[in-house]
Parts: sequence; C-alpha cells; structure tokens
Amino acid sequence: MSGWSDPADAVTERLPVIGSRPVTRFERVSPYEAITQRLPVIAFDDATVRLPVIKRVGDGPEDSTDPDAAAGADLGAKATTGALWLGLINLASKGSQIVVTVVLASLLTEGELGLVSVAASLITVAQVIQMMGVYDVIARTARDPHAMARTVAALSVGVSLAIAVVVIAAAPLLASALGAPDAAPLIVITAFSLPFSAFGGVQMAMMHRTLDFRRRMLPDAGSALIGATVTVVLAALGNGAYSLAVGMLCTAVLQPILGTVAGVRVAPGWDRGAAGEALRWIRVVGPAAVVSTILINVDYPLIARLLGPDDVGVYSLAYRVAWVPYIMIAVVLGAVAFPVYSSLFRAGDGAAVPAVVGRFTYATLLAAGGLYVLIACMAHGLVVLGMRWEESVPVLLALCVYGVSISLLCCWYEVIRAAGRTGLYLIFETVHLVLLVSMLFAFTGFGVVYAAVAQIVAAAVLLPAVLVVMARESLAPPWRTLGRAVLGLAVPGVVCAAVATAFRWAGINTGPAGWLGVIIEGLVLAATFAVVGYLANRAVCQEFLQSRKGAR
Repeated sequence: MSGWSDPADAVTERLPVIGSRPVTRFERVSPYEAITQRLPVIAFDDATVRLPVIKRVGDGPEDSTDPDAAAGADLGAKATTGALWLGLINLASKGSQIVVTVVLASLLTEGELGLVSVAASLITVAQVIQMMGVYDVIARTARDPHAMARTVAALSVGVSLAIAVVVIAAAPLLASALGAPDAAPLIVITAFSLPFSAFGGVQMAMMHRTLDFRRRMLPDAGSALIGATVTVVLAALGNGAYSLAVGMLCTAVLQPILGTVAGVRVAPGWDRGAAGEALRWIRVVGPAAVVSTILINVDYPLIARLLGPDDVGVYSLAYRVAWVPYIMIAVVLGAVAFPVYSSLFRAGDGAAVPAVVGRFTYATLLAAGGLYVLIACMAHGLVVLGMRWEESVPVLLALCVYGVSISLLCCWYEVIRAAGRTGLYLIFETVHLVLLVSMLFAFTGFGVVYAAVAQIVAAAVLLPAVLVVMARESLAPPWRTLGRAVLGLAVPGVVCAAVATAFRWAGINTGPAGWLGVIIEGLVLAATFAVVGYLANRAVCQEFLQSRKGAR
C-alpha cells in the first residue's frame, strides 16, 4: 500500500489525516473518524468505511488494484506454499514413522507391538490434556502473539509437569486397568516426554500463525528422523517394545531444542490479559480437544481389554498404515486451513469462507482419499512383513473407509473452530466418542475386524450431520464443489481398483517374498491414479498450479 512515513507529507500534499496520522490508501477507518475529519468515502459497513485511492505528487501511475483482492491472493499463495512445506515436512517425519512401523512389524511380536501401542495412546491423550487447545489461540489472537506465546508456554509446561508426575506414579495401575500390565515401564518412559512436547508445540503454533511452515523442517522432521533412527537401532539390537518408547522420548526432547536453533525463541512468561483469553478459549476448545484425542485413541485400550494385546498388535499395524494419509495430508491441510479461515474472519470477509472450505474439501478428498485408494488396493501387501500379519489385511481395508471419513471431518472442523463455533465442535466430538465407544463394545467381541467396522459406522453417522449444520451456519462447501470432488475421487479410484484386480489375477504381488511385486504394483497404481486423477480434475489441478506460480 502507498502511505506516508511523515505527517508533514500529508500536510504539504493536502491529504486527509486522522489526528496527526496520515491516512493510507483504501484504509478502513471508523465512521466517526470519517465524519469528523470529513474524509471522502467510497464504501462503508456497520463498523468501518473505506477511503479512495489517494496519490501523492511524484508517485508513479495510479495503481487501481484493490488491496483486498491482493491480500486474498497473497493469502492463497501463502496457504499453497504452506501446504507444500508442511506436506514435505510430514513426508519426512511421518515417512520415518512408516519405516519404523515396517521395522517393528518385522522384529516385534504382535503382543510387543500391542504393548507399545497402548502406552503411546495413553501418552497421546496426556499430551492433548496439557495443550487443551491453547495453541489455536496463538493463531487466532488479536493481541501481541509473542506475549500470548510466552503465557501459553508457561501454562502448558506447568500442566505437563504435573501430568507427567501423576502418570509416572500411576503407571502400574493404568497399565493394569488397560489390560496390559507389562506396558507400565513403557508408560513411564514416554511420560518423561510431556514437558518437552508442550514447549515444542508453542513454537509450532508461532510458525502456524504466520504460515511459516518452512521453519518447521528442522524441529519437526529433524527430531522425527533422529527419533526413528534411535528406534530402529534399538529394535535391531533386540530391545523390543522399549525401542519405540525411547525413540518417542528422543523425538520429544529434540523438538524444542531444534525449534530454538531454527530461530523460534519463546521464553515462558505471564501476561494477565493473554492468560484470560487463553483460559476462555480453553473452556470450550480444551474439552473438545481432549475428547477428540480420546476418540482417536480409545480403540487400543478397549481392544486390549476385550481381546488382548495380540489383537491390539494386529489392529495396530493396520491402523498405523491407515493413519498415514490422515496425518500426512488431512492434518496438514487442516493446519494450513485454520489460520487461513481465521485471517478471513478477522478481516470481516466471512462471505468468502464457504468457497475456501470447498477448495480445502476438494484437496482433502483428492489427496487423502487418493492415498487411501492406493492403500486399499495394496492392503494384501502387508503379508510381505510375515504371514502372521495376514489378519491385519481386512482391518486395513475397513480403516481406509474410516480414514476418508475422518479426513473430511478434520477439514470441516477447522472452519467450525475458526468461526468461533467451538460449542458445536465440542458437541460433534462428544457425540462421535459416545457413538464409537458404543459401537466398539457392541462389535469388538466378534473379532478385531469388527472394531474397524465400528469406526466406520460412528464416522458415517456423524458426517452428514456435520455437513447439515455447516450449511445452516453458512460454512459448508458449495454443493457443486463437493459433488465434483466426490466424482473426482471416484473415477480414478474405480480405475485403480480394476488395475489392482488384474495384478491379483496375475499373482504378481502375493506371498512373503513379494516385495518386488508390491513395489511394482505400487508404482503402477500411483501412476494410474495420477494420470486419471489429473484428467478427471483438470480444472482444479490447473488452478493449483496457477496458485503455486503466484506463491513464487
């Protein structure tokens, strides 16, 4: 924007001022200021007025570009770049977890993998309790974000220390209550990670506010890669389930250290106003975040209780694979979407939100849904890790359907939270949790596959309900965009299913020694989805490429 650094410029050029402050072009000011200062007005609403372009003598040709449009384009470019960087980071960090999963599946028994899964799920719930949704307030606040970050750091680290002490002291009781008493020492090891992950999360939130995801490469991907290396080495040396617990601890400790090296320095402090805002946000979003995490992790302890650690291991392998598209794509897009929506709402441009939600919905379905299609087509490839994992194949197929559903829910929940409708978010997550727990108790007794079916049923009930409420709140994606997105996934999905069936008939990729066949099939299916997906979604792909050019 063209503006003036010295009030004298405004006086000598006879330009409007507010008090001693020169007015910038297209600036939004209060109606009172516009009237009392006799400023020319070209548009107004209930809270602000908009001034025309005011050109200084000597400025170049008048720029007629509407800064609102320019800001929107800049926000879109930042969102695109942010999504790409965060996708690259998750590819490195979550890709390392895939390697860990493959190694552990090869070296650990079903029972050992089940034990560490139970411990990890418990600590994940504890991590969210220590966060209680306060990181989102850093992205939303209109206060000084640094003051808010310092206050949130003090809150989160303090709570995490208290939780860690309680979890460590109660580890034997917790493990026994979950039906896996041998998991107690693993719970103790992973509990030490809580204060470190709390502080690292505040650093991540500061990067998210400015969509500066490139800085996350070192603390996020770097710590994950080192932690994965530690896990693999310890597992190869015969340390069993302890290898993953120690690897998780290493990752958590390194994250804030590497975040500081990357230039995000946050010293815990206290600001009374910031603390009040954070605590008000926690009141509703905090419980919703806890419910959301319990929702994601409640299946492990219930399966352990109803079927035993061995079945948890069978389920865990399938779940870890099915979790990849959600965490690498849906969560990435959601992390980018929340600050984008928040920026639009802060600017009073809520009318543009549904179209943006439509774009993120389309991207989620095509990218995350596409990866789920590929995983489902290749689910039988789990047997290359050993025939003992054959029971995980039907579980994985069911969890792929569930994964598409929760990816969409993740996408839509972000706009609900950014709009300040946190009560709705809490209601949806609570209903989902009640449905899931009920379904798990009803179905899991019939076998581990039915636990995955319970996940599908609970998510399928919630999806249309969320969409209807979003429509009533004027937050839903346009129906035409949603229909095109579903069709854009279905067309390449059907073609890939046909190709996978042909591979099955040819017997190329079956058996414990079928690594080469699995790799060949994966490459062929990926190429097929890419080509057919592009042809079926050409306009959207071209729009993405244009936005990518604008980001450069």
